[in-house]
Amino acid sequence: MSHYSHINTKIQNINYLKKALTNLKITYVDKNNFTETSLFDESQNVNIIIPQNNGYDLEFLWNGKEYELVTDLSFWQQKWSVTTFVDNIAKNYASETILGESLKQGFQKTESINNIDGSTTLVLERWK
Repeated sequence: MSHYSHINTKIQNINYLKKALTNLKITYVDKNNFTETSLFDESQNVNIIIPQNNGYDLEFLWNGKEYELVTDLSFWQQKWSVTTFVDNIAKNYASETILGESLKQGFQKTESINNIDGSTTLVLERWK
């Protein structure tokens, strides 16, 4: 019997989510703005599907306040553990959000430094 987990992410912008997935070279299918039956719940709107070879795909679903990752952990087939997978997406999402919102305010990225502790330092500048 399958048991589906709903993992909260704090991700609210689908465009930055898609950029984060692309940065991590995670293949996905964009179902945003389409209402269809989720693999896990007949009444959900599917937004992003991450296909897995075993047919138990991962889904990002909008729950009204954030995108949550829905998966059957028994059939996890990603190269990272669930925690690392979510953490990597969250880190990339945060960087994309900072860059995207900064660009709207006239900033440009001049440098991106990957630190020893796994964090990233973004250096931005704006000319007036």
